[in-house]
Amino acid sequence: MTLGEIRAKLREDRPTVGTWAQLPSPDSAELLARAGYDWVAVDMEHGSFGPANLPDIFRGIECGGAVPFARLPEASKVWIKVALEAGALGLIFPMIETREQLDKAIDLATYPGQDFWREKGSTASEYRGVGFCRANAFGLNFARYREEIAPEIFIVAQVENVRAVDNLASILQCPRLDAIMVGPYDLSGSMGLTGKFDDPRFEAVMEKINDECRASGKRMGLHIVEPNPEKLSAEIAGGARFIAYGIDTVFLWRSAARPAADSPTNARDGSFR
Repeated sequence: MTLGEIRAKLREDRPTVGTWAQLPSPDSAELLARAGYDWVAVDMEHGSFGPANLPDIFRGIECGGAVPFARLPEASKVWIKVALEAGALGLIFPMIETREQLDKAIDLATYPGQDFWREKGSTASEYRGVGFCRANAFGLNFARYREEIAPEIFIVAQVENVRAVDNLASILQCPRLDAIMVGPYDLSGSMGLTGKFDDPRFEAVMEKINDECRASGKRMGLHIVEPNPEKLSAEIAGGARFIAYGIDTVFLWRSAARPAADSPTNARDGSFR
């Protein structure tokens, strides 16, 4: 899978399905990629990742045939640089609530002279730092990376607060944005409804997000945290096109739980009877 193929799916209104990684294991990341997903998003916000292990994680994802994405701890200069220089080809910015926040984050992921997406007469106040790194083979492929790969970094804004929903129309107008991704737990939490995805108030907000995406021509995405094939089919039928399905840790505990008939523990919470 390539970035071009992922974008082609979205242009053709077809879903692109990836998954989420929290375990800092290159082998685990490679297995996820080989499981058939288009992309694997490394969860740098809640997972156990640091600058030293990211290159091997991204290598594992690429070896497995998927595209390496990174969900950042925050859309800051330090973390954007860490992820991109290690080889991420897509960035998922958390907690984006305004167009201004999104524009600044994209600027920090953009080399000087490549802010072609900005309106005429508009310039960035900050840019991505330029240097040799793993992403450009430590300078060996610097020119190709700068000219062909860096301008194509996949950009996703996470919608995780009702304030973002209020500003969604302007966020979706950003020409550099590829997709949004709803963070269901944080969004429901901002409404005082943490995890209550069946609440009519949460469903109404999700419908509003879907409508805004349709109107703007941008693709709606979400994270199906606990894998469920029927849920995946329903979300695709409902219009979701950029979908993270499951998490490596959830796949593991679901499959690894000791059979209940001979188990001294509760497989769901690990507490001893």
